[in-house]
Amino acid sequence: MPTFDIVSEVDTHELSNAIDQANREIGNRFDFKGSNAKITLKDNVVSLEAEVEFQIKQIYDVVTQKMAKRGIDLDCVSKGKLIEANKRATQDVIINQGISSEIAKKITKLIKESKMKVQSQIQGEKVRVTGKKRDDLQQAMQLLREQNLGVPLQFDNFRD
Repeated sequence: MPTFDIVSEVDTHELSNAIDQANREIGNRFDFKGSNAKITLKDNVVSLEAEVEFQIKQIYDVVTQKMAKRGIDLDCVSKGKLIEANKRATQDVIINQGISSEIAKKITKLIKESKMKVQSQIQGEKVRVTGKKRDDLQQAMQLLREQNLGVPLQFDNFRD
């Protein structure tokens, strides 16, 4: 019986490449000379550090631009609180991975309401969809692509 999985993941290698490119650009920009601004990545949290809030906003723009060029969907990015202390401003940008249980429930509800001949079941941070025909699964994929669920969805592990 054909199946596929619905997941929401970010390619960590592409994310680290985007962070490296953003660091390189900030190091070369004239408006950041001597400001000791930097970007660090640790466990799906990107830390932005600069002297003032204005520079943090510029760094955030550079980072999101590099991520978009690398094919990372910006729906998975959420900003943390901006903290200014001791002539330093810091902000954490969280990279969300996995499908939360409420979004997984929305996905299964959408599939059931569409009256397609497929079944879906939640398996941790992914949703498995099974059906008798490959065409039915492709229709389910198309239905989910058209919806705006607030997270980027990828379809993998497609098996006939």
